Amino acid sequence: MKEKMSMNGMKKWRGEWENLKKTASGNMQSIFKIIIGNLLITFAYAFFTVPNHIINGGVTSFAMVVQNYLPFAISTITNVFVVILLFISYIFLGKAFLIKSLLSSVCYMFFFSTFNVIHNYFSIPIVLPVSVIVASVLVGTGYFFCLNAGASAVGFDVIALVIHKKHSKADVALTMRYINYGVLLLGIIAYGIWAVVIGIVFTYLQTAVLGILFKKKEREVAKKKTGSDVEKTKVD
Repeated sequence: MKEKMSMNGMKKWRGEWENLKKTASGNMQSIFKIIIGNLLITFAYAFFTVPNHIINGGVTSFAMVVQNYLPFAISTITNVFVVILLFISYIFLGKAFLIKSLLSSVCYMFFFSTFNVIHNYFSIPIVLPVSVIVASVLVGTGYFFCLNAGASAVGFDVIALVIHKKHSKADVALTMRYINYGVLLLGIIAYGIWAVVIGIVFTYLQTAVLGILFKKKEREVAKKKTGSDVEKTKVD
């Protein structure tokens, strides 16, 4: 009897240890994705969108518009909005989401401020059309990494995620696109129609990249689930 109890105890301990390893591995993957995602986003903003005055409707673009009316640096205004969005994350998306988003926001603020300083001494001379394409791919991919890690890039994706939580059929990428279009309209006064047109193209490409990556991920998950169900059927 004691031997049986001891065996059960060992199995339970091993099970808990395996779960702990899986959790730790999952957390490390999430942290890695959040760091890579923010590196891509902030690099694109500091070297492509901000220098070329490309407004894409995100928080940084909103800060670019606000900067025309307030005597503060773009990075300072951006950081203030990041804090506000973190508060919204906590209220509507929960503590676990907030913790990952806090890491994301720290990465964002640090990388964006750092890249801004670097850009003062080093720039990338690329023509505007190429800058739009490169930046949209980098930003779209960066957002995907962050969202796939269960975090926010602490931009207006927070609003899109809140809407998706309330209405599950709402597509996150499309909601982000429409929110960004709204912010772009605010930029007409500060940057003119041409800047807004470029911004619309950028936003469309960025959210298209995000949507493609999400769909690819959904197909991979569905494929794994199908394979798992087949294996289960064989065992049965």
